[in-house]
Order: sequence, then structure tokens, then C-alpha cells
Amino acid sequence: MSNFAIETVGLNYNFGNQTVVKDLLLQVPKGSIYGFLGPNGAGKTTTIKILLNLLQSPADQVFIFGKEINSNRIATLRRVGALVEQPAIYGHLTGKENLINRCILLGIKKSKADEMLALVGLSEAANKKSGKYSLGMKQRLGIALALISDPELLLLDEPTNGLDPNGIIEVRNLMIDLASKHNKTILVSSHLLAEIERTATHVGIINKGQLLFQGTINELHLLSKPMLEIEIDDIVNAAILIADSGYEIIEQTDRKIIVPFTSPEDSGILNTLLIKNGFTVSSLYKQRKDLENLFLDITKNN
Repeated sequence: MSNFAIETVGLNYNFGNQTVVKDLLLQVPKGSIYGFLGPNGAGKTTTIKILLNLLQSPADQVFIFGKEINSNRIATLRRVGALVEQPAIYGHLTGKENLINRCILLGIKKSKADEMLALVGLSEAANKKSGKYSLGMKQRLGIALALISDPELLLLDEPTNGLDPNGIIEVRNLMIDLASKHNKTILVSSHLLAEIERTATHVGIINKGQLLFQGTINELHLLSKPMLEIEIDDIVNAAILIADSGYEIIEQTDRKIIVPFTSPEDSGILNTLLIKNGFTVSSLYKQRKDLENLFLDITKNN
């Protein structure tokens, strides 16, 4: 039995003579929140459409719960829910009516609509026209529509796109809940590293259709060596002291000194050292790499 909810083996996909996905080896463990990361145009949506069989993959390249998708299309897709691009919501219907409509379509008992509204936190807005929903509420309704058939696997394409901070937090918390309390496996695509870091257990980074990195979130953190940025009054002399004390200076500008971050304790020791030597440290903080810098690092290392 496969431990993967999704596995692609050397997946290739072309639009005409343009390669959109190249030799893709995705491995999404069951029960994970898998962050599928890449800049716009990297091939994320195309991959998700292939996983949903909306675009047909070559034989024996895409497996959902261990079954090849083309030869097990209906059985496989029964286990999958998705939100790709915008949720298909009828604005003139209430949230509840949208869900009941989907229940009728899928032959599911209508009581499921209330259950889903509660799950995504929309019970109070059940009888409000969905056209009047905020973007965050619309996304949550979209996720409810995707969940109504109780799929084991959920594919979410940029679910926080265009949301305000509140909406982002709502969708994020919902994903964590679904994976931890409801045993769902979630593949969520995004072009924002910080967004994925807050929810994902596993990450795949794609650029120009190729997977540059795949692993756990901790493995990703090891790869993106964090830096410690120090803003200080007397840069020149502080740099001499820092270097003489055995620290490696990665970068020095007229306002700050950057050294590798090792641990919070080490940062405290360095801070104390500077203060004891009469320097004024105006800020000292751990700098996280954003996706672009991470890409540069990964592509350099590959």
C-alpha cells in the first residue's frame, strides 16, 4: 500500500511545444498539509488540473492513493475535493442553498449542508445571499463545497489569494483543523512562502515546471539558513569586535551587520557582548528568507 495520497512519477505535460511540467516527482504523504510553492506561472495550477484529471496525463504517471488516475478516474476523483481558481458559487443563492444544490447534484443527504457550514464557520451566514459574502467567506464556502462529499484529499489552488488578513487566518486555521481533526490530506498551492510556512508539514517547490525541492518543513528551514541582522550605532568598530569574537560576517552595510543565526541563546550572547563593549544595539532580529531568495539558493545548489 502506498503511504502517499498523491504520487507523480516523472510527470511531463506540454501545451503544444511548450513544456509546462517537467519530470515531476510529487510525493504527498497521507495526512499531510503539503505546500506546493512556486512563482506565478511555475506550473502549479496545471499540475493541480492534471491531478484532477481535468488535463489528461500520460499513462502511469499520476497516482492518487496508489491508483493510476486515468484507469481509475471515477473511483479516484470520488476521494478528492478541490477549489481551483474561483469557487463556483451562485451569488443569488444563500450559502446554505449553494450547499444543498451541491448535495442534490451529488446525491448526498441535504443535512450535510448544515454540517459543512458549521465546519467552515459559516452557520451564522447560512441564510445570507452568498453574493453579499466577504472574499474570505466565499473562499470558506468554496472549501465547504469541496468538502461536501467528504473527500480524503483536498486540492486548494491559492486559497488565500485576494483575501484580507482576517480571511487568510480563517482559511489557514480551517486547513490545520481539517488535517489534524478530520484526517484530510491537503495539497495547497501558493506563491507566498510565509503563508505556507505557517500551515504546511511538507513542501514542494516548483519553478518552470520542475521540482527544485521536496521535503518536510524542517528540512526546508535547514536549507534556508536564517540570518541575524544587527542594527548598531558604530558599524565599523562593532564589525571588528564581532569578527574578532569568531563570528562570520555575511554582509555589512552602513546601517547593519548580518551574521548567521545559530540559536536564540547565541543571539543573546552576541547582544550582551556588544552592549558590554559600549555599543548601542537598536535592533537585533532573525531574518527569514523569502521565496525568491530561497529559489536563488536552491537553484545555486542544484
